[in-house]
Formats: sequence, structure tokens, C-alpha cells
Amino acid sequence: MPSGDTSTGSERRPTSRYGPDGKPRLALTLGDPRGIGPEIAARALVPPLEAEITVVGAEDQIAVIPAQRKFSVGAWGLGSGDADQDHNRVLRAGRIAGHAVEAAVRLALGGEVDAIVTAPAHKHALHLAGFPYPGHTEWLAHLAGDVDVAMMLAAEAVPGQPHSLPLRVALVTTHVPFRDVPSLLTVDRVVRVGRTVGKGMREWWGIARPRLAVCAVNPHAGESGLFGDEEARILKPAAEKLGAAGPLPADTVFVRAMRGEFDAVLAPYHDVGMTAIKVAAFGRAVNVTLGLPFPRTSPDHGTALDIAGTGKADASSMRAAIELAARLAQRSTGTK
Repeated sequence: MPSGDTSTGSERRPTSRYGPDGKPRLALTLGDPRGIGPEIAARALVPPLEAEITVVGAEDQIAVIPAQRKFSVGAWGLGSGDADQDHNRVLRAGRIAGHAVEAAVRLALGGEVDAIVTAPAHKHALHLAGFPYPGHTEWLAHLAGDVDVAMMLAAEAVPGQPHSLPLRVALVTTHVPFRDVPSLLTVDRVVRVGRTVGKGMREWWGIARPRLAVCAVNPHAGESGLFGDEEARILKPAAEKLGAAGPLPADTVFVRAMRGEFDAVLAPYHDVGMTAIKVAAFGRAVNVTLGLPFPRTSPDHGTALDIAGTGKADASSMRAAIELAARLAQRSTGTK
């Protein structure tokens, strides 16, 4: 079962003091011990890196990863990949991944680290182990005191490429069946997510007046009601309350954002938003949880159990997640 409750609330988080060398302090969880998390973490942590790292995970896996601090949540020793589907092995994997996340949150809420980076975890294993959340986003919101959060994928501009512009996509609904989206899509929900995104843009990205766009849910933004009325009933009133553009058709809004017209796009459901950013920037996009009292990032992919331990996993998104977490931590704690 999960360890003790860490829901201490954002108001109780001590002020960050950074490490002795002035670098932001990050807690990095290794995710599911069967997956690619441990290997991409090891490759992503090669210097130079402007951060002090506390790696959190299974004792035998953190032992071989370069980091300033190491925090064990138990032993693993059962290998990588999913060829062995023994129930106890899956359960053990879920417990280690879950306890690592809880430990990282405790470190963040206690002021011992400035941000956290989470390697991919396997939802089925987590559920077996007693962590009944749809994903990290909802789980972290609970651990931080049931705060309002938003899941956003961010692909920042590539240094040295003058035509590279950022694309940031936030989800109004996250890990739910598509059939449930219409009932979950409300004016209040869109506005709450939009305000969380706007605050994150201001406080963590330093964008004084974020330009938000609302993506439509129906083809052609409903075509004046011909293909649905969610745009007129829900998305347009929400956009007006937020001072955002839209609702704009999904087949053009992301292109306009990539050309620099918007700082972030609010996508009505998971796959329309994730498909757009992963096609545009797979491997350099980073998952960011907005609304927490500390920055949290993760790579833009899953556990990849099928290639774990083969050396084929690409560590570029994990590296991007670490670098973005360090930058957001600097801004969130008032250090530019």
C-alpha cells in the first residue's frame, strides 16, 4: 500500500534555498523499474547540467546513476521489460514507482528540492499497488493539497534555430474515455484550466500577458452548429471569459500557435492536443503540470516496456524535461 499521506498543501511549502553552488535542486524519479526510465535518466544526466539532482527510485537502479543525492524507496533486482508478467512483479514495480513519486513530492513540499521530474510509470501497475489515479497530473494535484492543476505539453524554441517557435498545448480533459468528454466539457472547467495556464505562463515562463487560444471540439469549429453546438454553448463563452481567441478549428489553431500567434492552446480532449504536439515535436516536448506549488515535468512518452534494457530508448525528451524543470524552478523561486 502507499506510504503515509503527503497532502500538506501548497501554503506550507518552505522557501527554496537552492544548493550550495546556487543551482536549482531537482528530484528525479525513475518511474516503473521495468521500463526505460532508469536508462534514459542515466543518459540524460550527463554534464554539463545546471541543476543539483536527487535521484529517487529502487536502490539497485539509483546506485549506477550519476547524481548529487540518492533516495532509495526499496530494492528491485527483477530486470527490465514486460516478458515476465508475474502478478507480484507487476505489483512490486507499481509500489516502487508510486513510493518514488510520493517521496519526491515530500521533498518538494518540504523545501528540500525546487522542482521534480518524473520518469514514465505504468498506470496498471500503479493501480494494482494502490495508487488509483488516472495519471501523474491528478495524483500530484491530490498530493499537493487537491489544488487546481492543468496538464500541458510544451515544446520550447530550439536554440540556434531562428525559425523555431514554441508550441504549448494544455488539456481541458485528460485521461478519460472520449465518450465522457461532452459531459465533462463545461464553461467552468475550460475557464479554470485557462486561468491555471495563464498563471503558469506569467509566473513560470515570465509572459506578462499570455495569448491563449481555445481549440474547437467539433470539425470546422461546429460550422455554425451544423456539426455540434459545444462551440457556441461552452467554448465561446469560456474563451470570452478568459480573453482568449476562439474557439478555433483544430486543423488550423496549432499551426497558428507554431507561427507565434499564441503562447498556449487549450485543447478540449487528450488526443487532439497530444497528437498535435507529438507530431510537431516528439522527442523534445515536455509534460508540465501547472498549478502545483512547485514545477513538475516529465518526458513526452511512456514506459516503453517493449524496448527497455535494449539500449534503443531515446533520452532527448528526458533531458529536455530536466532542463525545463531547472529553468522553471529558477523563475518560480524568483531567481532569473
